[in-house]
Amino acid sequence: MRATTIHAPYDMRVEDVPEPVVQLPTDAVVRVLRACICGSDLWAYRGEAARQPGQRIGHEFLGVVEETGSEVGTVRRGDLVVAPFMWSDGVCDYCREGLTTSCEHGGFWGSVGYDGGQGEAVRVPFADGTLVQLPKDAASDDHLLSALLTLSDVLGTGHHAALGAGVRPGATVAVVGDGAVGLCAVLAAKRLGAERIIALGRHEVRTGIARRFGATDVVAERGDAAVEAVRELTRGQGAHAVVEAVGTEQSMRTAIGVARDGGAVGFVGVPHGSSTGVDLSVLFDRNVALRGGVAPVRAYIPDLLPDVLDGTIDPSPVFDLTVGIEGVPDGYKAMDERTALKVLVTN
Repeated sequence: MRATTIHAPYDMRVEDVPEPVVQLPTDAVVRVLRACICGSDLWAYRGEAARQPGQRIGHEFLGVVEETGSEVGTVRRGDLVVAPFMWSDGVCDYCREGLTTSCEHGGFWGSVGYDGGQGEAVRVPFADGTLVQLPKDAASDDHLLSALLTLSDVLGTGHHAALGAGVRPGATVAVVGDGAVGLCAVLAAKRLGAERIIALGRHEVRTGIARRFGATDVVAERGDAAVEAVRELTRGQGAHAVVEAVGTEQSMRTAIGVARDGGAVGFVGVPHGSSTGVDLSVLFDRNVALRGGVAPVRAYIPDLLPDVLDGTIDPSPVFDLTVGIEGVPDGYKAMDERTALKVLVTN
């Protein structure tokens, strides 16, 4: 089959690799219908996250079950399924508590020796704990497939950030970051009943999507100017709930700066130097909480899925460029150059 591999910074290739097969009785093989490129994939693309030459890549996909091991009981051949960005056994203490990203037997797609989502098929460990069944008729609805694909990562991650920030009905929310996760956090905040949502971003196409998703205000400034602008919009108080969806020092400083005293910051941006943006004395003096981390999206899919299926929320606009499997390297280039927000990969 064809699959995307990374060999060096900016060196992405689509190559022939062995077809995946069931290796353990808890495995399934999924033929990928839709995958995508994540902003976090760009850290490897740029050489800021180590990868071995030839390693697979990609962690967001949905598809059709092609084969299952003898112990798999929740899905069967022909089922349409979505996979969260990590596999998990579904039965360990962490999984039972809803923290599937800390599963004792879990792992990331694209890890050494495992398939990545940006390929034609994937071997799925612990299929019963990992895969979520979707309505079969969704396979013929391109628009719905795109929306359902976001359940594998960005929609659940935006939801995780909103929960960490303590979004509640009537709250004022600020979202730092206009990437796909930040935009999904806007959507999540609206779904959770936020009254006012301030999106921080300067890319007009992206802030346009933010408004479509429920943002009531847009702040284009950065740094201290952004903090001042948000406080001007909130009678000097700041936002009850703040989402940090970038992961840099500056974004974390901004997120803490725009938080209201007694508020909270939910952070889901993959940290790259952001720890130096955290001043514990500021958090202490102003009673600002800091919560977040890797989103356990598998635990959120059952809650979010019905709203996607019935159209209550439609996260599909985060995809603004579509490529086939052979076009994945061009998709990375487009996202790296910010000419694309998030690239959809079709098989």
